Amino acid sequence: MNEEIIRAEVRAWLEANWRTDYGLVEWRNKLIDSGWGVPTWPVDWFGRGLPAGLAAVVDEEFLRIGAVGVAKAGIRRLAAATLLAHGTPAQKQQFLRRSLTGEDSWCQLFSEPGSGSDLAGATTKAERKGNRWVINGQKVWTTSAHHADWGLLLARTDFDVAKHQGLSYFVIDMHQPGVNVHPLRQMNGHASFNQVFLTDAEVLPEHLVLDVGRGWAVATTTLMHERREADGVRNWGRASVGVGRIYDEERAENATVMEPYKWYPQRAGRVDLVIERAQAAGVNGDPVVRQEIAKLLVLSKSAEWTARRARAAQMQGKPQGPEGSLGKLASSHVARAAARVHTMIAGADAMLTGEDGAMGGVIAEILVSVPAGSIAGGTDEIQRNIISERVLGMPKEPRTDNDRPFRDVPKNLVG
Repeated sequence: MNEEIIRAEVRAWLEANWRTDYGLVEWRNKLIDSGWGVPTWPVDWFGRGLPAGLAAVVDEEFLRIGAVGVAKAGIRRLAAATLLAHGTPAQKQQFLRRSLTGEDSWCQLFSEPGSGSDLAGATTKAERKGNRWVINGQKVWTTSAHHADWGLLLARTDFDVAKHQGLSYFVIDMHQPGVNVHPLRQMNGHASFNQVFLTDAEVLPEHLVLDVGRGWAVATTTLMHERREADGVRNWGRASVGVGRIYDEERAENATVMEPYKWYPQRAGRVDLVIERAQAAGVNGDPVVRQEIAKLLVLSKSAEWTARRARAAQMQGKPQGPEGSLGKLASSHVARAAARVHTMIAGADAMLTGEDGAMGGVIAEILVSVPAGSIAGGTDEIQRNIISERVLGMPKEPRTDNDRPFRDVPKNLVG
């Protein structure tokens, strides 16, 4: 099946079915049933089994007429990708469709106060009691937990084996009494993250993903998708421009789902503003400023090509791999370089927040948001380790905690 055939098929289907007076969920259900919502997914699970390389053709046809796609913004895309890879048929039946329609929202319960970069050191406990798993512990830096329906939970089911072997992966109901969510206010004024306290929270046995003790393998899938998409967060949840019921409902959805991410373009450094800002400030003729802008644009373009290489691998059907860490690390370097250039252009005004600051405070928001890019989704140091070991083939970092029971490993607990 070639590009011309696919383009003709999706175009004919859209011309016969697309209307702007649909309700958002109504349209997405119709789209899912057709297989055009996630065309690269298996036919048994709402797709058409197309090669990844043909997904762009379908996207182009949707964009051509302004048709709305399935829900992809936020953690739901990571949840869908993870469950598609590792979920049971019952889990896929329960969660995939509602994630694609946008009826269910998700959060990612991974990091803890004592195990951020060392994610495998998680101490949140999951104990099997009767016909339930009972969860006790604390998670932190959890985006969207305040409005999530479900959480992707990494918890420890065995303290007497090596740390990577004692983890299991669950889907947890976020609306139960044992789950308490508290927002965290950031230095840029936003409150995207939360700390989550789990006190005798319950998980049904059928919501264990894969097997007991196989949680690290499942979590790795989630993380690889997250890192591969780190450069694309700025494109998440962009509502289609148009008039009609479906566009109104999509914009309303984005106002809620995308709220935690609205500062993410600033976190990425806003390279797109640099030339315009230099011209407006009258420093575009300064040779030092011009040189730094040139360095930034070269770095940004190189990072873009790295990201394209990762997407090309994805389109060829290759599994998620360490190339995501290359893109993640590159995005951190670009963001920091952009922050320096913005500071050179704005001068002292870069420190002013609010309407008095450069670009109404946007530049100041960039400066205080950029450091987050070097931490979220795995620190720069973690990405360097992954690249050195899996890309360059260098010896692994010496460890003393991988071959002994996790119970005996010293822990950096916050009491």
